[in-house]
Amino acid sequence: MTSPTQDPSTRPIRTFGRKGGRPLSGRQQELIDSLLPRLTVPVGTPGLLDPHTLFSTPGPVCLEIGFGGGEHLIEQARRAPETGFIGCEPFIEGMAKALVGVEDNSLANVRLWMDDARTLIDSLTDASVDQVFILFPDPWPKKRQQKRRLVQPGFLQSLHRILSPGARVRFATDVASYADEALGRFLAHGGFEWQAERAADWRSAPDDHVPTRYEAKRLGDCEPVWFDFRVQP
Repeated sequence: MTSPTQDPSTRPIRTFGRKGGRPLSGRQQELIDSLLPRLTVPVGTPGLLDPHTLFSTPGPVCLEIGFGGGEHLIEQARRAPETGFIGCEPFIEGMAKALVGVEDNSLANVRLWMDDARTLIDSLTDASVDQVFILFPDPWPKKRQQKRRLVQPGFLQSLHRILSPGARVRFATDVASYADEALGRFLAHGGFEWQAERAADWRSAPDDHVPTRYEAKRLGDCEPVWFDFRVQP
C-alpha cells in the first residue's frame, strides 16, 4: 500500500475507479470476513513468491486481472481443478461474488488479491505464471484518462517477467481505441506473439471463453475483440 506521506509523483497511477459499491448481503460479508483472509495471496518481498506454493496440487498457474463478478474465474477454476487460479479484483462487491462461487463449488484451487494487480505481479518470481486473462479492463475512454489504462509499456514489462516461455495471455475489450492501443503495445514489446491468423480469430470469442455479465451489457463502442498472445523468451 502507498504511504500517505509518499511523494504523489512517485505513486503508481490507479488503473481502476472507486472501490465502494452496493451493500453486501449477510453471507457475502461473512465470506469477506472469514474466507477471504484464508485465500488472500501473502504478498511480500518483491520477486520472491513462487505462486505454485499457494496450491496443494502441482500444476500450471493462471492469473486473472480484474475478474469483475467472478463468473469467468470461477468457471475456469471449476473446469480445471489441476490448475491454480489467482484472481485480482479491487472492488469488494466483485470479490464477494467470487467468494460465493468458491464456496458454492468447493474450489480448492483459487487464491485472491483484493488490490492493485501490479503489486501482486511485482511480488511473484520470474517465469512462474502460465496463463493470464485481462478481460474487459476499465477503458478510461476520455482522452485525459487514458494514461490510467492498465496496458502500458511498464506493465507489460512486469507481466512478461513473471510469464513462463510459451505462456498465454488473453486480452479482450469492447472499446475500439483501447483495442488498437493495447495491440500496438503488446506487439511493440517484442515478447508477445499474436496468435491470430485471420479476422475471425480476434472477432469471435475463443472456444474456452466464459461469458460474463459485463460483457453481455455491451457498454463499449464496438463488438468485443479477443487478442491471444504466446509469450516469447
